[in-house]
Amino acid sequence: MSDNNIIYDIDGGRLPYSVSAEQAVLGSMISDPECINEVAVQVRPEYFYIPQHKDIYTAISSMYEFSQSIDFISLLERLKKDGVYDEAGGKEYLTKLVQTVPSSANVMTYVAIIREQFYQRALMGAAKGILKDIDENAMDSGKLLDSAEQRIFEIRDGREIGGLTHIKDVISAETYDRLTKINDPETRNDYIGIPTGIGELDRITTGLNKSDLIILGARPGMGKTSFALNIARNVAVNAGKTVCFFSLEMSRDQLAQRMLSSEAAIKSEKLRTGDLAPEEWTRLTQAGENLSKAELYFDESSNITVPEMKAKLRRMKRVDLVVIDYLGLMHSPRHNDNRVQEISEITRSLKIMAKELKVPVIACAQLSRATETKGKSHKPMLADLRDSGSIEQDADIVLFLYREAYYDSEKASDEDKTDTSKSMCIVAKNRHGEANIDVPLYWDGQHTRFMSVDGFR
Repeated sequence: MSDNNIIYDIDGGRLPYSVSAEQAVLGSMISDPECINEVAVQVRPEYFYIPQHKDIYTAISSMYEFSQSIDFISLLERLKKDGVYDEAGGKEYLTKLVQTVPSSANVMTYVAIIREQFYQRALMGAAKGILKDIDENAMDSGKLLDSAEQRIFEIRDGREIGGLTHIKDVISAETYDRLTKINDPETRNDYIGIPTGIGELDRITTGLNKSDLIILGARPGMGKTSFALNIARNVAVNAGKTVCFFSLEMSRDQLAQRMLSSEAAIKSEKLRTGDLAPEEWTRLTQAGENLSKAELYFDESSNITVPEMKAKLRRMKRVDLVVIDYLGLMHSPRHNDNRVQEISEITRSLKIMAKELKVPVIACAQLSRATETKGKSHKPMLADLRDSGSIEQDADIVLFLYREAYYDSEKASDEDKTDTSKSMCIVAKNRHGEANIDVPLYWDGQHTRFMSVDGFR
């Protein structure tokens, strides 16, 4: 074979790999099995370019996983059993691997070489895939950009390999540091959860925490867009944070009208007709000035993908909260006929986005019709989330909106109707504390806003 850091011409592409580095890693693991502990954390079989090297590493990893002794003889027997080498060929090549190792003490240096060249090959493969997509002309430029960014993101995501950290180091370097900054008035607001403006909800969830994926579920017409807008308004206006609101269903103008209606306490119908009294015009002007000072941004792109969303957010100097309305209208950058699998990919990508950008992400989701079955409680449960169980799995917090008056049409004419202002937010899942708790809310339907019951009183 050729030697170190060669570039070999294959399938029309010049692929970087290092035979010497691959041999040195394998030889170090055979001659000094103690180093396997370090290598196993940093190396995957696909990092090896030479097929036989990949097979040898896979055999060593399998033996290591099942706590089998690893030495020259036991590895040779395993490779013979797997059909990688025969007796003579195996002995000769394993001997060569051991003899070519300069020093097993430098094994992580060799690991760094094969990792680096694997990612170079992966980038070349991604570029080749992008060129193939363009040549086939099967997607428009927007989808091509999304697909290209997703390919690069998957490579970047694979680079994040970290080892175990002792709790002492975590406490001293991270936990105590965070607690110190929380107790400092100047830095406190950067480290605590952002308040939603609903006091009882904030107490239970500790606010909107960085890297959290928060699912807000409700049936159509229950008010999830209004609730999401209320939170966006409270975070932007009251907390002075930067909010990015992605609306896949409503236009920017419609969202702005809703927010003005809520802020100025003017019926939403009047904003559509323009039939306003003089005092209402005054309130509207004041509300507009108040909202205009807030760092609140709208995006009305339809069928937006997570990579496209992430690209837009990265262009912002600062983002404190992302709101998406709603999950059911999003699509994966890659075509997928299976909607359940597609939603699974989207929710996983949203969680990764929240973690990578270190911001809370609120995604509205529609509930299944199961909640409307007559003769049983209409209060939503986690099982009512549509399309995929991964929504529940990937979410840090799941909230449901519920208004009993929504189902008054089912009541007999002589039955008492429910107070239309009564509403609740159900905390169905909460990684930060209590769950299965009902938070009472006041629903002001005329002005499309939810308020804390205590605040309303």
